[in-house]
Amino acid sequence: MKESTKVGIMYTGSAYLLWGLFPIYWKWLEHVAADEILANRVFWSFVSMVLFLLVTRKIRELKATLKVMKTKPKQVAALIVASLLVSFNWFLFIWAVNHDRIIETSLGYYINPLMTVLLGVFILKESLSKAQIFSFILAMGGVLVLTISYGQFPWISLGLAVTFALYGLAKKMIQVDAAIGLTLETAVVTPAALAFLVFTYMNGNLSLFSYSVSTDLLLMIGGTVTALPLLLLFAQGAQKIPLYMIGFLQYVTPTMTLLLGVFVYDEPFTSVQLTAFSFIWMALLLFTLSQTKWYQQKQFVLKNDHH
Repeated sequence: MKESTKVGIMYTGSAYLLWGLFPIYWKWLEHVAADEILANRVFWSFVSMVLFLLVTRKIRELKATLKVMKTKPKQVAALIVASLLVSFNWFLFIWAVNHDRIIETSLGYYINPLMTVLLGVFILKESLSKAQIFSFILAMGGVLVLTISYGQFPWISLGLAVTFALYGLAKKMIQVDAAIGLTLETAVVTPAALAFLVFTYMNGNLSLFSYSVSTDLLLMIGGTVTALPLLLLFAQGAQKIPLYMIGFLQYVTPTMTLLLGVFVYDEPFTSVQLTAFSFIWMALLLFTLSQTKWYQQKQFVLKNDHH
């Protein structure tokens, strides 16, 4: 294995590992309402991203990007949609973690890659291999098991999977540097976040500067803490490894989240959930194998043998 690939795996894997540990961070803030956590995360993310661009001397690049985007209304629309989708995704995740539903968030991020491909099929008109079609049938089986056993639709899991997949699709239309993209995304929703914080303060319900210094710090650095793995680790690592390897590594995050939910926060993990997860794990294994060069070469050889 090349040295650059090893470095890429280390960086990318570390980013996914840290993202998988974030439920711990939001649990420290469970005494604060999810909407206020989100508003703080958006506002302080924007502040920290502007400082990051100043320190890394990318402000000129930001101005150039804005100039280009003025002439491309489709990119501006995609940016607004991406900002709203990721904000909703953040809110749903924080709310679920602080309502003892970490296992459901884990399932959502396991389903996400399959949702992304589904969007590729229906919106970008991409084609699927037989293995990929079978992996979808398995995943749907898992969702069906949960729906029947719960007596209700697993809306948290599917809400997270769908919003993040749509966010990825919107991001495809905005080809910009990771730091600049994140700054623009937070800039779009910062006015709403700030208005919410002011309104909450005027009603006397603001948690920021009302509880303790530790709460204030956690609220203020929440955005920075979640952005750093993307900017310092993922952006560096993803360039050094092939896409299928990123596909394998991304399952580190929901696996960590699942382990936290079961072993740290004692959320119930029933035999029905294990059955549903098993369907989805098999689907993901099959799906990820179908992305590898080895599988594609095998398919190529089999096709030629038939001819």
